[in-house]
Amino acid sequence: MSEGIVYLVGAGPGDPGLMTRRSLELIAEADAILYDRLIPADALDGARRGCDLRYVGKEPGNPAMAQEDIDALLVELGSQGLQVVRLKGGDPFVFGRGGEEAEALAAAGVTFEVVPGVTSGVAAPAYAGIAVTHRDAASAVAFVTGHEDPAKEESEKISKDSASLPNPSLDWEALARFPGTLVLYMGVKNLPLISERLVTAGRPADEPAAVIQRGTLPGQTTVIATLADIAQRVAESGIRPPAITVIGRAAALRGTLAWLESRPLHGRRVAVTRARAQASGLAGRLRALGAEVSETPVIRTEPRPVEGEVERMATEIGEYTLVILTSPNGAILLMDALAATGRDARALAGATLAAIGPGTARELERHGIRPDVVPPRSIAESLVEALAGVPVDGRRVLVARAAEARDVLPRALGERGAEVDVVALYDTVAEPLSDAQREALAAADYVTFTSSSTVRFLVEAVGSPDGLPAGARIVSIGPVTSATAHEHGLTVHVEAERHDIDGLLEALVRDAQGAGGTSPE
Repeated sequence: MSEGIVYLVGAGPGDPGLMTRRSLELIAEADAILYDRLIPADALDGARRGCDLRYVGKEPGNPAMAQEDIDALLVELGSQGLQVVRLKGGDPFVFGRGGEEAEALAAAGVTFEVVPGVTSGVAAPAYAGIAVTHRDAASAVAFVTGHEDPAKEESEKISKDSASLPNPSLDWEALARFPGTLVLYMGVKNLPLISERLVTAGRPADEPAAVIQRGTLPGQTTVIATLADIAQRVAESGIRPPAITVIGRAAALRGTLAWLESRPLHGRRVAVTRARAQASGLAGRLRALGAEVSETPVIRTEPRPVEGEVERMATEIGEYTLVILTSPNGAILLMDALAATGRDARALAGATLAAIGPGTARELERHGIRPDVVPPRSIAESLVEALAGVPVDGRRVLVARAAEARDVLPRALGERGAEVDVVALYDTVAEPLSDAQREALAAADYVTFTSSSTVRFLVEAVGSPDGLPAGARIVSIGPVTSATAHEHGLTVHVEAERHDIDGLLEALVRDAQGAGGTSPE
């Protein structure tokens, strides 16, 4: 049996983009992962099939597993020759009890490694526009746990096992004198006592202070006040854990350096309903604009096998005068079909190539093909107009598309005398929503639709138009999708002027900023 190893891995403060490359590699290779409550969303998506995933997180006053039991489990799994990841929010050695776990592993002779993570005590202030050190404001920073109740007597804190160690209770006089920034973890509950102790010990009552809730996440909230007033302001604002408290002159930098809240979709919750393969790209762009995104794909594409009409299309591709692609999926699957029959992009050299929009054009360009025709609007009617100058009378034309699609293109080309082959490269089918996805959808401020099929399948998934979140604004990529939404009893509040993802984002941002999007009549 190979020797086991336990990796104590920091998953960062919450933003998935702050996870390290090493952490993602280890998650993908692990036999078992023991994970905490405050790891980033989707952090475990890269775990391999069959990986033993165990939740061992702790909520205030309600641990899923006692720390001693976690230590024992790590030793047990590591002793079985497994590759184990102990995944923690932030950094495992910064108030993460990683040191205790490492001691237990060392005592048992189990090999371990430590993979540092970005700690929330630095990241959350940075996302709030607070530099914890600054040449003019703070040349030192102290990281302090605020979890212990400062009103407790020392005798309550010192167990007989730690009696020989230095006094573990905080030295409030020393912290009050500390010439720099104080960063407190887990201190929201005890903030009134903490601020009182510091002021009593000599820390200026008018010193700037900040509390940052959900640091690095789209729903991040920051409260600024003086040290004397911060506890009251936090209570009034409804701030709850997890939160980081920053005390010191550096907190005043937020007025100049705040950047997260300036993003146009900050604080907005947006549901993305398109297929999972495409959803992540749109979701990433929305997150970059500050949105809190819930990926709720209600459709998925199922490629048709390269046989029958699909195989015949690929083998006869050189006979088509005009090849039309109506989606990025179609472009991908056309190239896959050519490859499966021993062909590549050179097989399209003799044809005029048309893409319905810039997304489809970009997919072709990834394969080294630049389409000859891309209409100004990403709808079939606009493509028909753009093809008016392309000779088709008596010639073979290929429309490669989804199985379920409108017949505007083939009908218009047939009326011009073209011999049109409509070949379905894939089927669009329903993707069931999980309970977590339904919960996220229910909280959305915006619901985006990028095709008629996303409308149909979402309404089917929630049972009726009334199943969509009350008050959410419906965003449509274009008039065809909007028409389907109307047919299913939905009110479209925002319709993209450009019928592609760029246009949808522009319309959504404009609406969120109060300028109002274009609404269909």
